[in-house]
Amino acid sequence: MLMSSRYAWIPQVIVLAVLIGTAGPYFDAAAEPTVTGSTLAANRLSFFTLCFYVPNSWAAAASDFYVYYPERTSRLKIFLLTATGLTLSFNLVYLIAIGLATGLTNNKDWTDANAVSTGALIVAAYDPLHGFGRFCSVVIALGVIANSTPSIYSAALGCQVLGRYGKAVPRWSWSCVLTLIALVLAMAGREHLLVIFQNFVALMGYWVMLMICIVGMEHALFRGRKGFDWTAWEDKSYLPVGYAAFASFILGWVGAILGMSQVWYIGPISEAASLADLGMWLGCGFALVTFPILRFIELKVVKR
Repeated sequence: MLMSSRYAWIPQVIVLAVLIGTAGPYFDAAAEPTVTGSTLAANRLSFFTLCFYVPNSWAAAASDFYVYYPERTSRLKIFLLTATGLTLSFNLVYLIAIGLATGLTNNKDWTDANAVSTGALIVAAYDPLHGFGRFCSVVIALGVIANSTPSIYSAALGCQVLGRYGKAVPRWSWSCVLTLIALVLAMAGREHLLVIFQNFVALMGYWVMLMICIVGMEHALFRGRKGFDWTAWEDKSYLPVGYAAFASFILGWVGAILGMSQVWYIGPISEAASLADLGMWLGCGFALVTFPILRFIELKVVKR
């Protein structure tokens, strides 16, 4: 998996460069917003929020891969590798997506294709290249598989850390099971699953950001200065009980629900803010305020 991920990005970057070349002339960088005032500000904040927490989902899996680095690898090096990689990769795709979106207004073929799916829009953008364009579309589609491989790998590790029974099952078995589940879901829900995932990704973003806040504060405020005994990672008497983390996580979700603006629900605070999606910001705020207090109490009572 690590070897394939090392090189899988190269053909993706090449076909994305081709996409920029063939679709770029249809991008409309001078397109005017269709809304103004507070609604425009709310839409921009919602878009920025979405773009912000999608790459941050890497926080839930990064350690699964950095564990292969030498033990004394510089923290600064790890940070710079992560930040640079995420920034360059996501910003490239975001800018291409924005460009394609600006071209929808004046390109009927793109508009019709976008009504079908995002994939159809990409195929339409490659149309001027005819057969080679279709080949590039296939490479883009295969890139989805390549990007899913690390997720399956991390999910398999997640299944193993659920308990001693999960650990007893080989990692490759979990990977096969998870891949089979994904295949069945994709085949059964190919007509509707994309819309469901598009609506669900924001909720995943809330979860990831709450986790980042809680784990970050645990490290910075309570454990970072004392250091970690890595040999005790499986010792229940050493690990936190989790009451404070769970309680602040639930309270963070209260804030997220109050500020969310999704097809599932629009919170009262979001309604007052021109439907801006404030779920992530309020959720993180609730977690940041409550976790230190609850964790301090937990340490006093439970002693770990």
